[in-house]
Amino acid sequence: MANAKSSRRTALVLHVEPKSRGARALRDAEARLAEAVGLTAAIHLDVAWAGIAPLARAVPATLLGSGKVAEIAAIAKELEPEIVMVNAALTPVQQRNLEKAWGTKVLDRTALILEIFGERARTREGALQVELAHLNYQRSRLVRSWTHLERQRGGFGFLGGPGESQIESDRRLISERIVRIKKELEQVKRTRGLGRQARKKVPYPVIALVGYTNAGKSTLFNRLTDAKVLAKDLLFATLDPTMRGLKLPGGTRVILSDTVGFIADLPTELVAAFRATLEEVLEADVIAHVRDAAHEESAAQKADVLAILAELGVPEDRPILEVLNKTDLLEPGARRGLEAQSGKGGVYAVSALTGAGIPALLAGFEAAVTRENIAATLKLDAEDGQALAFAYRHAQVLDRRDRAGKINLSLRISPQDRARFENRFAQKIVFQEGIAAQF
Repeated sequence: MANAKSSRRTALVLHVEPKSRGARALRDAEARLAEAVGLTAAIHLDVAWAGIAPLARAVPATLLGSGKVAEIAAIAKELEPEIVMVNAALTPVQQRNLEKAWGTKVLDRTALILEIFGERARTREGALQVELAHLNYQRSRLVRSWTHLERQRGGFGFLGGPGESQIESDRRLISERIVRIKKELEQVKRTRGLGRQARKKVPYPVIALVGYTNAGKSTLFNRLTDAKVLAKDLLFATLDPTMRGLKLPGGTRVILSDTVGFIADLPTELVAAFRATLEEVLEADVIAHVRDAAHEESAAQKADVLAILAELGVPEDRPILEVLNKTDLLEPGARRGLEAQSGKGGVYAVSALTGAGIPALLAGFEAAVTRENIAATLKLDAEDGQALAFAYRHAQVLDRRDRAGKINLSLRISPQDRARFENRFAQKIVFQEGIAAQF
């Protein structure tokens, strides 16, 4: 029996719920506990026990009251977990005291998310961002956690002085590594900036998929682009941004970007460290907010995502489409109700798994990216194939009529391309001034 137990990596999960959060606290606490269990499972730990600890007042030494600390100690003694995950922010002192009381390793919410990110990052940029966040977190924990170490002897005789303490040495090494990582990330940002400039010269609009973690962004991305991005029922399955070209029904070409999932109470270290990744969202022409329509906390998750977008500085006038995903998991009546309203007010009901609602979503994408395009008519000679190809390549052709050796085209042209058409076609093109070409 002991061998079977030792072969499994188990964890206890404790969600700390402040009593000050009000009437919805219990339901919120259960949802947050479920999320914490999902986060713990994401690093391949079996959750042997999970519970909620109501908190009236934080105790400086342990966060929790002595009764709750003793209760968890008894459970830990019986189940012998490898880790106790406390779904809250712990100070270094609290973490150390709880580890001593429970006789096992303790992770708080920030440390757990860092563990997940460290495991999932695949690109050089992702690995650097995770390491930067981890070092910032680790540096904040050096103040108290290393004070038991003796000071090192330094120098030679009276010339050397007392030297530096272990904590000072560790802090210096961490700071030096942080400086190096920041320099590397600046280079990554410059490289990505050049990539964005190159795309703008094409130019293809960018649509960024954002949403709460596990909302189904990667499954939708794969459905739309035939990509092979990792898509699992797993929190933070995607960390590194992925981009693919996509041709919309009306012929408009766009770039679709899949991004890291958001989460409530995202550690500040990660918001800062992943800002370079999320710059794709800031640069996007359109944002598609993917929501898990079947999740009981879908509305709360929406609020968390919108709050993070605001924190990132996304302009208020940026078009945001709402994509209600996973409609296949809804009851038939609820699904039909969403589908009946799909497409109204920028809200689209889809199932990335089955493909339901995808055509309407693609049409919505096209309407959003061409909202500022200008309507125009262009008359060409039928034998001018080069000019015709140019028009099809750089504009959206709404209508074509061939008559008496002439080709009449109704076009939708982006404002950035207006000068190119004016210079090339001069008297052959007529713009409908002040009229945006509506999809």
